[in-house]
Amino acid sequence: MKSPAPRRDFALRITGGAQLAGELCVSGSKNAALPEMAAALLTSEPVRLSNVPRVTDTELMAQILTELGGRTDGEGSVNIRMGNARGTNVPDELGRRMRATIVLLGALLGRFGQARLPRPGGDDIGARRVEQHLRGLRQMGARIEESATEIVAEVDRLRGERIVFDLPTVTGTENILLAAVLAEGRTEIFNAAREPHVQDLCRLLVKMGARIEGIGTERLVVDGVRELGGAEHTVIADYLEAGTYAIAVAAAGGELKIECSSPEDLHVLLLKLELAGAHVQTGDGWFRVGRRPRTRIKPIDMSTWTFPGFPTDLQAQYMALMTQADGETVISEYVHENRFQHVTQLAKMGAGITVEGRIHAVVHGPCRLRGTEVTIPDIRSGAALVIAGLCAEGESLLRNAWHVERGYEDMAGKLASIGAQIERVPVDSEINHPGHSYE
Repeated sequence: MKSPAPRRDFALRITGGAQLAGELCVSGSKNAALPEMAAALLTSEPVRLSNVPRVTDTELMAQILTELGGRTDGEGSVNIRMGNARGTNVPDELGRRMRATIVLLGALLGRFGQARLPRPGGDDIGARRVEQHLRGLRQMGARIEESATEIVAEVDRLRGERIVFDLPTVTGTENILLAAVLAEGRTEIFNAAREPHVQDLCRLLVKMGARIEGIGTERLVVDGVRELGGAEHTVIADYLEAGTYAIAVAAAGGELKIECSSPEDLHVLLLKLELAGAHVQTGDGWFRVGRRPRTRIKPIDMSTWTFPGFPTDLQAQYMALMTQADGETVISEYVHENRFQHVTQLAKMGAGITVEGRIHAVVHGPCRLRGTEVTIPDIRSGAALVIAGLCAEGESLLRNAWHVERGYEDMAGKLASIGAQIERVPVDSEINHPGHSYE
């Protein structure tokens, strides 16, 4: 996989009013691919991952693995060889670019017994605590020193322990899993995250020789082994991408068949769309969402929660949909306390939204959205603003659109293929990315 080139800014230009129609195949999950690429650190044998999405974050992870002494090649199907890896120091300039670098901590401790990485960055959506990660690793015997800028850890050999999370944490569960598979003895993880990408990581680790029970449940049991081998694995489809396009067609109107993605991962979203007035049909590995032009959208309240609840990563997109609803909608964000940054930008387009404290927002629909220039603050806010642009009158220009390409493979191209009037517009000035502005 090629290393990411220095990013230059670009914008998305959208002319609203077009309905969406056709079929889309969902790409592989970024949130599954990143920890699975980190898992390749745990073995000296090759790991081959298929269906890896071509997004900036997976390219960045490939570059980090290369800096640690490994070799990666291929796009879509990525071959990772970490047999010659010796480095345990994640470079600052790379490690701060995305949140997922934190899972390298468990993998490096499991393979080499030491790790040093910068405190991970992330889209500024509130505190996504790493203390649960560090507490669990300390229970397993790791000696960890923290500063404002880095995390340094070492251990002779990790030992299995009983790890209890006070709240389900996706990356925390993944970090402990990556540490536990080579640890001495049994590790039990209570209140484990159950998201599809966590389950997919477990399946890859099992292929590599790990012993894991309880996959898909709140209690994971890992019996450590002395070594892991190579494996071939297909990354699961991105249910968050599928959900984004399902919301988009419900908002803009039309009918879309979404393929290569299981509707089982989106039960709550599809229920909300049906209640809001969309037509939903499901099948084996596909689902169809449609809304006729004159069908009014009903206001349906929503609260985010951990899987199998409504995903926090679809909250912004759902809010964009509810701007078109005939009445008031209450949206409650219980996963991240600062995930309403899209509100200000939606308001520039004419949305009437009142934020109440850190948890609740009330959308006063229906809103007559108007095309204008807005700035994307993070990946999912970018998807929401794209949806708003599809519904708006006139032309919208979405700046900082590089955020979208970090999480969605060719969103503009996919939407254009189903009827959206959307195009990438280059911007000459080079981006100066602050470390904290990455997911």
